[in-house]
Order: sequence, then C-alpha cells, then structure tokens
Amino acid sequence: MSGLVNSPEAYFGQFIPPRSRLLAELEKEARQEKIPIVGPLVGELLYILARAVQADRILELGTAAGYSTVFLAGALASSRGRVVTVEQDPAMAQSARANFQKAGLSGRIEVVVGNAPAVLSTMAGPFDFAFLDIEKADYAVVLPDCRRLLRPGGMLVADNVAFQDADAFNRMIFNSAKWRSVNLFGYLPGHSPVQDGLCLAVRV
Repeated sequence: MSGLVNSPEAYFGQFIPPRSRLLAELEKEARQEKIPIVGPLVGELLYILARAVQADRILELGTAAGYSTVFLAGALASSRGRVVTVEQDPAMAQSARANFQKAGLSGRIEVVVGNAPAVLSTMAGPFDFAFLDIEKADYAVVLPDCRRLLRPGGMLVADNVAFQDADAFNRMIFNSAKWRSVNLFGYLPGHSPVQDGLCLAVRV
C-alpha cells in the first residue's frame, strides 16, 4: 500500500485553483484589511457543489466583500438564476455591490442588508443551496429557517465549523433526522484560517 505524500500541506498547496484578477484583488484586500474570506480552494468547492445540485436559487448568509458570492453567482444553473446574500454591515454591503458590478454579476445577485436571523424569518423559499458564514453562534439559530427555505434535497454548506461557537450547530445538525450531514476538518490554503472545518448537509 502506498504511503502518504511527504509534507502534505506543501504538496496540496500546489493545487490552488486559478482565479480572476478581481478575486486576486479581493484576496489582497482581505490580507491588508484582515477581512476573513473562504479563499480560492473553498470558493471553488462552493462553485462545484452548487453546480452539482444545479442550483438556480442560492442563499448566502454573510457577504463581507462578496468574495464567496462571486463563486456562487458563477455557479448558477441558468441565466435567470439568482443569489440572495445577507450582510449586516451596510458599508461591507456597499463594497460588495461595487465588486459585483466589476465582476459583471450585479444582475444575478441581490444584497439584503440586515441581521441574518431576523431577515431569514421574513424570507420565502425555495432555495437550492445555502451557504452559512455569519457569526458562528448564530448558525444554530438560523438552522430551522435554513431547512424551511431549502427545497428537499437542497444543500447546506457551513464555514468555520471548527470554531468553538459552532459547537451547538455541529451537534444539532449531526443529531437531526432532518439532515444528512458530514463535518470535515482539514488544510484549506487561502482560507481564514488555513486549518478549519466545513459542514456539508442535504435537507432530508
């Protein structure tokens, strides 16, 4: 049986997906301004997963500068598809809108400014795909609404589930018969932080 590659982090660090000039600029800005982003590896994973479920309506909680939103909007299954992304900081929402304009994606993305738990309670579905990247303590709070808004078979991805504040969410979704889920912990180059967990779940 073959052994593991030497220096796995250095080895897998070779396989960071290429990205556009805009995304590279957002990565530079994130480093300078200390804005947490998912990075190119997780961004590409979001794209692949959204494409795999042929997502036409995508919900994102936590826009920030719009880095992950660009990947999600690029994955929409049709020209009429739409990403609804929620950001509580008005200044960040405005910055994200400017970035979507630069990317030529403004017509595919709706930015909603507000506190995610409060906003979700007023929203109607169905969505095909949802991505969580808000305050980790709020993950468990929004999980029931995420299930309500996702279609059966829809996919939920939660970032930063290795954070202590995500513990209630991790236990809730793991023990729920309403979801099929898996938590993965690993090396995520370009991600904030580079070692972290992701939860992937399907609404039963």
